[in-house]
Amino acid sequence: MDFLLKNESIVIEVKKTRKGLDAKELGEQLIVDIERYQSHSSCKTLVCFVYDPEGKIANPQGLENDLSRNDDTLTVKVLIVPKGY
Repeated sequence: MDFLLKNESIVIEVKKTRKGLDAKELGEQLIVDIERYQSHSSCKTLVCFVYDPEGKIANPQGLENDLSRNDDTLTVKVLIVPKGY
């Protein structure tokens, strides 16, 4: 957990792509993070911010869409920036 806004029940997870952390690895890590925070009592919203300065994620919008969700137990928002490679 990188940041916890306890009063707002928001957890912010920050990641940066690098050699060895490509789209597949990143997706797997985020799936584990989402599962972990789903049962965290102080987390109703999880924001996963991914900094991808070298454009290692070929389809950032697809990964965001696949992992973001809004349901009764947890809202997940995945943001990959910058886009445009």
